[in-house]
Amino acid sequence: MEQPSILVIDDDVELCDLLADYLSQEGFHVETAHDGATGLSRATSEAYALVVLDVMLPRMTGFDVLRKLRESSTVPVLMLTARGEDVDRIVGLEMGADDYLPKPFNARELVARIRAVQRRSAKPDESAPSRDRMAIGDVELDVGARTVRRAGEEVALTSAEFALLEVLLRAAGRVVTREDLCERVLGRRFSPYDRSIDVHVSNLRKKLGDDRPGRERIKTVRGLGYLYATGPA
Repeated sequence: MEQPSILVIDDDVELCDLLADYLSQEGFHVETAHDGATGLSRATSEAYALVVLDVMLPRMTGFDVLRKLRESSTVPVLMLTARGEDVDRIVGLEMGADDYLPKPFNARELVARIRAVQRRSAKPDESAPSRDRMAIGDVELDVGARTVRRAGEEVALTSAEFALLEVLLRAAGRVVTREDLCERVLGRRFSPYDRSIDVHVSNLRKKLGDDRPGRERIKTVRGLGYLYATGPA
């Protein structure tokens, strides 16, 4: 079986070497870049299963790399942020990162986050006799092809946004709690201080637009979670 290829973009050479050694033992092929411009060039010209991207980089910041990368690619991105810098995490997610991990971190936690992103972005077995499709209103999600269309036009989603929409569509008309979304979409337990799900919902709303003038597709149920609207308002 071919090893998934991961690109680590971080100016800490020693950390990159340590991660390359550790991740290779976990079954990944790892390549590294030590500045933002080089990392962006590699990420846009080669095929990677995932990009691990530090925020603080020479030549281009991690945010600049992510912004340019998202103009042409939906490759999963896991951002490395400074511990305590909540604003960095929120900005990264708003710009299209799939997940984040604060430094310093445990290598096993990094592997767990990577595998969670892999599960979200993996395509089902295309040899299966039928594909799983869901359609509500003008939004159609095809699990097999991993595509989403709104009014016939394809909408580019990150792996987290796709997984989030799939969960909400399967439960359309019913509330899905933040705790459930965090476990099913991000693969980890919910923390009251983790706004990841809220940011992913916000991004998804912007990409899909309103169901109709004045009505959001994804409704916030205060104190509980979110609901994908069906039927009359």
